[in-house]
Amino acid sequence: MENTNTSNRIGIEPIKSLLLEFSIPAIIGMLVNALYNIVDRIFIGYGVGQLAIGGVFVGLPLGTIILAFGMLVGVGGNTLVSIRLGQHKKDAAQKILIHSFVLLTVIGIILTLIGFIFIEPLLIGFGATEANLPYAIDYMKIILIGVVPQIIGFGMNNFIRGEGNPKIAMFTMLIGAFINTILDPIFIFVFNMGVQGAALATIISQTVSAIWVVMYFTGGKSLLKLTLKNFKTSLTTAIEIFSYGFSPFSMQLAASLVMVILNKRLNSFGGDIALSSMSVIQSISMMILMPVFGINQGVQPILGYNYGAKKYDRVKEALKYAIIWASAITVFGFLFIELFPNFIFKIFLNKPEELAMVTKIGVPGLRIYLCAIGIVGFQVIGSNYFQATGQPKYAMLLSMSRQVLILIPMLLILPNVFGLLGIWMAAPISDSLSTLLTAFLLKRDLKKLDKQIAEQ
Repeated sequence: MENTNTSNRIGIEPIKSLLLEFSIPAIIGMLVNALYNIVDRIFIGYGVGQLAIGGVFVGLPLGTIILAFGMLVGVGGNTLVSIRLGQHKKDAAQKILIHSFVLLTVIGIILTLIGFIFIEPLLIGFGATEANLPYAIDYMKIILIGVVPQIIGFGMNNFIRGEGNPKIAMFTMLIGAFINTILDPIFIFVFNMGVQGAALATIISQTVSAIWVVMYFTGGKSLLKLTLKNFKTSLTTAIEIFSYGFSPFSMQLAASLVMVILNKRLNSFGGDIALSSMSVIQSISMMILMPVFGINQGVQPILGYNYGAKKYDRVKEALKYAIIWASAITVFGFLFIELFPNFIFKIFLNKPEELAMVTKIGVPGLRIYLCAIGIVGFQVIGSNYFQATGQPKYAMLLSMSRQVLILIPMLLILPNVFGLLGIWMAAPISDSLSTLLTAFLLKRDLKKLDKQIAEQ
C-alpha cells in the first residue's frame, strides 16, 4: 500500500518537490556511477601511467555497448512500467518487470561470450595502439567476467526509481561505488595488480549492486515483485520493451561508434598522448553530464506517469524545471572548464613529464571540445521528454542527431582540413546544431499539449 501511494502521489504533489526528491538521489547515483570509470583512471594514472589510461579509454566502446543493452531493456521497460502505473494497470507493469529481468540475464550471457571470443580484434578495431593494447586487454578481460551482474544491476535499478523509490536506487549505486573506491587502491598499489586490479574492483562492486537490486524486488518493500513462478515468455512484451528502449539504446550504440571513430582519428592525428588527453576530457565531460542524466532519470517517471494520467499541465511544469536545472549544471561546468583546465589534468596525472606532454595537447582540446557543453543540458532533457511521453521515434532522432548524424561526419571531415583541431571542433558544432533541432521539435509538441490542456 505504501508503494502504491508513492506511485499515485507523482500525479498529485507539487512538481518542484517531486523533482527535487527524485532528481537529487538520481544525480548522486549517476555521479557515483561515473566514479566507476573516473576513479579507475585516476588510480591507474597515478599507479601505472598515461599509456594505461589510454588503454582503458580505448576499451570504453565495449563498456558502452554493454550499457546500451542495459538501457534497451531497463529504460524501455521502466518507461512502460511508469505509463502502466499511471494507467493503474499494476498486473501489466508486473509482467514487464519480470520480462525485463529475463531479457537482461540472457543478453548479458550472450555479450560475455561474444566479448571473450573477439576481445583482441574488437579492441584493435576500437582504436587500440601497439603500446596501449596490452593494458586494454588486461582490463577488459576481467570486466567481461562481470557483464551479467553489471547489466542486471544497471538495468533493474531503473525500475526501483520508476516505482517511486529514488533513494533506494541511489543506494544501489552508492554501495557499488564505495566498494570500488576502497578496492581500487588496494588492488593497484598494495597487491600491485595494475589495470587488472582496477577491473577486479569494478566487477566486485557491480556484483554487490546487482545482488542488492535483486533482493529489493524479491523482498517485501517493492511495489512490483520479481518472481519467475508461472512466468511465460511473450514476444509481444519483449518487442514493446525494446521499442521504448530503442532510443537510449541507439544513443549508447552511437556513443560507442563515436568513441571508435574518435579513437582512430586521435591515433592518426595525435597518437597515444592525444588518446590519453581525450580520456581526461571524457572524464570531466562525464562528471558534468551525469547530474543532467540524473535529472533525466528523476523527471522520467514524473513525465511518464502524468502523461499517462493525461495531466498535461504537470508534464509541462516538470519539463520546465528539469530544463532550467540541467542548464544551470552545464553552464557551471563550462565555466569550470574554461577557468581551471590545468587543474583538471593534475587530478589524473602526477608524473611531471607525462603531465607536461598531455596538458600541451589536452588543455586546448578540453576548452574547444566542451565549449558548447552549456547548452547540452537543454538538448538532453528535450530528447528525454519524447522518450518519457511515449514518442521514441522523436527521442531517437534527437539523440542520433547529436551522436551520429552530425558528430560522426564532423569527425570524418574536419580533421582532414584542420588536423587535431578539427577533432576538437566536431563536438561543439554537433552540440549546437542538435540543440536547435531539439528546440524546434519540442516547441511544436508543446503546442499540441497546450491544445489538449485547453480541451480538458
